[in-house]
Amino acid sequence: MENISHPPMEQLQDLEYCIDSNPPWVETILLAFQNYILMLGTSVMIPSMLVPLMGGTDADKIRVIQTLLFVSGINTLLQALFGTRLPTIVGGSFSYVIPILYIIRDSSLQQIPDPHERFLQTMRAIQGALIIASSLQIIIGYSQLWGIFSRFFSPLGMAPVIGLVGLGLFDRGFPAVGNCVEIGIPMLLMLIGLSQYLKHYRPFRDTPIFERFPVLICVTVIWIYSVILTAGGAYSHRPTRTQNSCRTDRANLISSAPWFKFPYPLQWGAPTFDAGHSVAMMAAVLVSIIESTGAYKAASRLAIATPPPAYVLSRGIGWQQGSLYCSIPLGMGGTYWSNKGLVWAVHTNLLVYPIVSCVSISVCIVSMVDRYTGTNCIHPSPQGIGVLLDGLFGTGTGSTVSVENVGLLGLTRVGSRRVVQISAGFMIFFSTLGKFGAVFASIPFPIFAALYCVLFGLVASVGISFLQFTNMNSMRNLIITGLSLFLGISVPQYFNDTLVSSGHAPVNTHAGWFNGFLNTIFLSPPTVGLIVSIFLDNTLEVEKSKKDRGMPWWVKFRTFRGDNRNEEFYTLPFNLNRFFPPT
Repeated sequence: MENISHPPMEQLQDLEYCIDSNPPWVETILLAFQNYILMLGTSVMIPSMLVPLMGGTDADKIRVIQTLLFVSGINTLLQALFGTRLPTIVGGSFSYVIPILYIIRDSSLQQIPDPHERFLQTMRAIQGALIIASSLQIIIGYSQLWGIFSRFFSPLGMAPVIGLVGLGLFDRGFPAVGNCVEIGIPMLLMLIGLSQYLKHYRPFRDTPIFERFPVLICVTVIWIYSVILTAGGAYSHRPTRTQNSCRTDRANLISSAPWFKFPYPLQWGAPTFDAGHSVAMMAAVLVSIIESTGAYKAASRLAIATPPPAYVLSRGIGWQQGSLYCSIPLGMGGTYWSNKGLVWAVHTNLLVYPIVSCVSISVCIVSMVDRYTGTNCIHPSPQGIGVLLDGLFGTGTGSTVSVENVGLLGLTRVGSRRVVQISAGFMIFFSTLGKFGAVFASIPFPIFAALYCVLFGLVASVGISFLQFTNMNSMRNLIITGLSLFLGISVPQYFNDTLVSSGHAPVNTHAGWFNGFLNTIFLSPPTVGLIVSIFLDNTLEVEKSKKDRGMPWWVKFRTFRGDNRNEEFYTLPFNLNRFFPPT
C-alpha cells in the first residue's frame, strides 16, 4: 500500500514560476502576448453574437469588441494590483447573455424601426442595467457578505463547483471544433503533441518553447493554414455555417475597424434605466460571483498559492464588479463607501459627514471627522471597477475571470503575476489600434475551441484535485460529489434544450425580469453545483463529518492571518495594507 499512496499536497510542486517569481523579460512578454491571444476568443464571440441582434453593423461590432478589450485590460490590471492579486485575466462573461437577450427582446426596443437607433437604445439599456446591478456586487463584496458566506465552503463542497467551472463550458469545446474539423482537429492534436509529448524538447538551450508557448505556436501555424484554405477556395461551396466557422474573411472585422479609436465612457450616449432589466441583470452578477470564486480557487492552486482567504476573496469580488467605494480605517476603524454623492458608514465610533468631491472617475475625496479626536481627515479612495466600467463604457456584457487563461497557468507551468499585468497592457494597446487588433480578432473560433478542450478540462481537474483533502471512502461524500456534478451538468442542459426547442427557457411567466433572473441562475453549471453541494455539505451529518469534509486543512485558510504564506501572496502593493488592513 505504501507504494501506491500519494499524500495530499497543499501546493503543486511541478510548476516553474509562482506568483512572485518572474521569467526572463523576453519570455515574460511572449507569455503575456499568449494570454492576450487566448482571451480574444470570448472577447470576439460575445459581441459577434449579440451586436447583430441589437441591430448593429459590422462597424458597431468591432467598436464593441475594442471597448470590451480595453475595459478588460483595465479590470485585469486592477485585479492583479488591488483585487485578489492572483494571475487571472478578467474578460467578458457569457453569464450575462440571458438577461441581455431579455433586454434585446424588450417590446419597446423592438418597435424602433431604424436598426442603428435600436442598437444605440439597446446598448444604453444594457449599460443602465449593468450600472444598477453593480450595486449588488458592492454590497456582497465590500460588506464582506461573500466572505461570511464562504465560511460554509469546504474542500468537499468546492471541488464540484470548481470542476463545473471547467466542465460546464463543454459546449464551447468540441461542439465548436466540429463546426470546422479541417482546422479544429489539427489544432487540438498539435496542441496536445507540443505541450505534452514535446514539452521537454528544447531547440534553444534555456527555454522549453513547446511547453511555454504552445498556444502561440499552434495558433500561428493553424491560422496560416486556415488562411491558405480560405484563399484556395476550400470553403467556397460549403454551407454558410461552415464558411462562417472556417473562413478567415467572414467576420469583416479588419475592413470595418478604424485605424485608431479610443474607447471612452458614455460613448453610446446616456444610459437608460429600467427596474426589470436591472433585476434580471443582478442574477448574472450572482452567477459571475460564483464562477469567479471557483476560478480564483483554481488559479491559486495553479499559481502555487494558498487558497484565497475570505477577506481576499471579497476584495477580489468587489474589485471585479463594484461601485464607488471607499475603505478608510480611522481611529478605531470603519468601512465607508460612496455612491452617487453619498457616503455611508458602518461604525458607531465615527461621525461621518457626507462631503464628497469626485475629482475624477477614479478618485473620490471624502472629508470625515473623527468622533473622538475631532481631526478632519481627507483620504483618496479607489473605486470598484468591473461591471460599473462595463456599464459606463458600454462593453455589451459584464466581466468575470477568464477560465481559459486560468487553465493556461497550468499548461505553461507559469503562474507569474507580472505576465498577467503585461498582458493587460497588450489588451489596452491593441484595443485602441483598431486595424491591428482586428487582424488578431479574425482568428476562426474553432481554433480557440480546440484550446478550450484542453484548458477547460485542466481547470476541471484542478477542482477535482481538492477531493484529496477529503475522505472519498465516505458514502456521504460520494453522494454529495456525484449529485453535485451530475445536477450541475444536467439541470443547465435541460434549461438550454428547452430554450433551443421552444424559444424560451422553462421559467416562462408574464414577468420577464423574473424569467430572466431564474433562467440565468439555472443555466449556470457552477451555480447549480454550488447550491446542491453547499446545501448538502452543511446539512448532512455536519458535526460527525468535519474531518471527512476536509475542514482541518481548509480552516486555516479562512482568515488572512490563518497562514503565514497569505501575506506573501495577497498583501497589497505600495504598502496599502496600512490603509486597508485585512479583516
